[in-house]
Amino acid sequence: MREVLFVAGEPSGDLHGAGVAAELRRRVPGLVMAGIGGARMEEAGVTLLEHTDRLAVMGFLEVVAHIPMHMRLLAELTRRIQSGKVGLVIVLDYPGFNMKVAAAAHRAGVPVLYYITPQVWAWGSKRLHELARTVTRAAVILPFEERLLSDAGIRAKFVGHPLLDRADALPSRAEARAQLGLPAEGKVLALFPGSRRSEIAKHLDRFVATARLLEQRTPGLRVIVSVAPGITLDADACPYQQVHASSFTVWRAADAALSKSGTSTLEAAVAGCPLIVAYRTNPVTYLIARRVVTIPDIGLVNVVAGRRVAPEFVQDDVVPERMADALAPLLDHADARRAAMLQGLAAVRAQLGTPGAAARTAAIALETALP
Repeated sequence: MREVLFVAGEPSGDLHGAGVAAELRRRVPGLVMAGIGGARMEEAGVTLLEHTDRLAVMGFLEVVAHIPMHMRLLAELTRRIQSGKVGLVIVLDYPGFNMKVAAAAHRAGVPVLYYITPQVWAWGSKRLHELARTVTRAAVILPFEERLLSDAGIRAKFVGHPLLDRADALPSRAEARAQLGLPAEGKVLALFPGSRRSEIAKHLDRFVATARLLEQRTPGLRVIVSVAPGITLDADACPYQQVHASSFTVWRAADAALSKSGTSTLEAAVAGCPLIVAYRTNPVTYLIARRVVTIPDIGLVNVVAGRRVAPEFVQDDVVPERMADALAPLLDHADARRAAMLQGLAAVRAQLGTPGAAARTAAIALETALP
């Protein structure tokens, strides 16, 4: 079997790509795998051509600055695809770049599996037509995506959300607190400011200010901060305990959380932790996004639910006083608003499928690859 070429441009893609790579290596010992990824994919047997740390940017203006590097990488990947030694290209999320990789593979006659497809339900249908033209198979992770893509002529399969593979053995509340050195009793607030430095720069000050307000209202409140691997926050800017690479443990230990939008909000649903969602970006990026985004909510937990399960605070609404007001009832186990949210989060988790997304995606990959 020829080489499998992975392209993951962000830490989440590295994580989910590693699961697929490990499954492929288990099923086909000696399979050659290469591509763009991170430490997890490298550990799973993928030879890295570039590290995701250099690619992970977000926002229209931020992407512009990376265009020269993206063009160089695209040219390098295109030459590799055209060499005849690549039997399958697996692209993960990161649509601005990966749609171009898929097009290059299509022109070269190499099949493409898109795992974690672009959020066409948020950005409109233009990318659907391009996906239908260039992608051989699609492994989708949200329940409504299979029909949406299938109706556009794409061979799509809902494989379940890969978060469930990590959540197979979640710690109890007591176990999570013990692992983090937290008291068994008392209120705990978790902060999830983001995995990218650009996100953290826009969120951290306001998240910390919100926690400060809640500390004044709730004596004895403990605050913990989930931090992505490879990132350490300055103690002056973040005077709270930092937890690295154990996001589910943080969710399980917390009574409530303040989280940036994105996949982390689905982690909250899987872990059963009430939350509010906040997001800020470059003002110009935000104005452009307002014109092109077609859905009312940005938190994936709300998108999957089809309604506002968790309150959202976006751009100028990311105000510590308002966010503290929304979080206070979620810290109170007797409050009906907390109970209602927990019901909503449980319903979202039920929609995410069953564990085994990586195994199902690996099976699709082997069906699709050139011998």
